[in-house]
Amino acid sequence: MNPLAQLIIYTTVITGTLITMLSSHWFLAWAGLEMNMLAFIPTLIKKTNARSTEAATKYFLAQSTASMILMMAIISNNLLSGHWTTTTNYTNQFPPLAMTIALAMKLGMAPFHFWVPEVTQGTPLTSGLLLLTWQKLAPISIMYQIHPSINTHILLILSTLSIAVGSWGGLNQTQLRKILGYSSITHTGWMMMTLTYNPTITTLYLITYITLTTTMFLTLNLNSSTTTLTLSNTWNKSTHLMPLMTSTLLSLGGLPPLTGFLPKWVTIQELTMNNNFIIPTIMITMTLLNLYFYMRLIYTISLTLLPTSNNTKMTWQFENTKPTLFIPALITISTLLLPISPLILSIP
Repeated sequence: MNPLAQLIIYTTVITGTLITMLSSHWFLAWAGLEMNMLAFIPTLIKKTNARSTEAATKYFLAQSTASMILMMAIISNNLLSGHWTTTTNYTNQFPPLAMTIALAMKLGMAPFHFWVPEVTQGTPLTSGLLLLTWQKLAPISIMYQIHPSINTHILLILSTLSIAVGSWGGLNQTQLRKILGYSSITHTGWMMMTLTYNPTITTLYLITYITLTTTMFLTLNLNSSTTTLTLSNTWNKSTHLMPLMTSTLLSLGGLPPLTGFLPKWVTIQELTMNNNFIIPTIMITMTLLNLYFYMRLIYTISLTLLPTSNNTKMTWQFENTKPTLFIPALITISTLLLPISPLILSIP
């Protein structure tokens, strides 16, 4: 892609997200979402082939449908209340319900999740990283603004479905991008679970999730791994990445004493403090399924050596020309923040 075109595209993606996050007017927030969506589509088709074109089309159809529902909800709210502000008190339950459904579709929450694994699989690793991290910021910022009016029961149902679908969906996969796509659905469910109770926990989970997912995608990109078969040669290509990827995957699974355990711990604590015991039980059970397919990847990376892996010339170590500046810092954050959790939780 032309560097100038790339600069314009990424600038527009960032600008659209910032407009949505900083706006308290519904029309500007919606316009920011559209800017972001239309500018992001070219990043999905950097490599022009049938799969990336299909992924971009699916992304456009899902996002445009969600935008249409959101605009309908915004106009309905304006007709009923006469206000365009995002923080208004909603006198009718229909606008916030429609907004919740539209934003859940944009986030890829179940049962509107079908586009997420397919789009992630059809894109390059860098575009997949942006899809599963940066593209969540704008919809979550709107949900953050309207959270007092969101129906708690609807959000709990959507979140529980997302956790269950993401956990089950990733079990049979061998494509790493699909696994991370289903993992994203699960983590989005965890994020949204406490939005109406304590939005600060949602913010903490979002920051942790973005850090862990960024670390995972950058290490996969450094190793050029897209399937479990290519992942099995990690020990031969980049020996130093084996323990780093293992610790990041365990942190994504939420095992103590790693960073990923912290947001899960405070989420369950918040739900139980609000006398909600059944949903945390389901969440913990589904997390075991998540941990299972993370452990499959760890087994592939660290505990298996294929009998013929050394016979392939291209699996020997070569000088790596990809940038690795941020990976050590990200891996440190992804694994070692639990000891300072009291300090993190004390931040208002």
